Amino acid sequence: MSDINVTPLVDVMLVLLIIFMVAAPLLVTGTSVDLPETSAKALPSEAEPLAISLDRKGQRAIGEEVLEPAAFAARLAAIRAARGGDTPVFIRADSAIPYGEVARLLAEVTGAGFRRVALVNRPEAPPRKERE
Repeated sequence: MSDINVTPLVDVMLVLLIIFMVAAPLLVTGTSVDLPETSAKALPSEAEPLAISLDRKGQRAIGEEVLEPAAFAARLAAIRAARGGDTPVFIRADSAIPYGEVARLLAEVTGAGFRRVALVNRPEAPPRKERE
């Protein structure tokens, strides 16, 4: 018999699919924030962005590292010196944070020398169509 038995191959592929489906949600990084919804489109990015988060309690984080205000400014300056001012910075702020706090964070990031700064939001859910 010269046919290839594909049953073991299919079994292995299904096991790998299940492993990746379980592991993918665990790979999400960053601080948990409730992003506001807008109709803006996503920005294309070619370089690895720097993620800065501002949570509901007002704590600032770079990636997953939560920092105090003085350490935050020093860490921003160190990243700016290492990566340069053209590094894209994505600011993720909780929707419950007052606008003034977000504006202060934005001013601090741009004051550190970063020129490509964007605010991250969650796309609006499409309107539901009513059944007739």
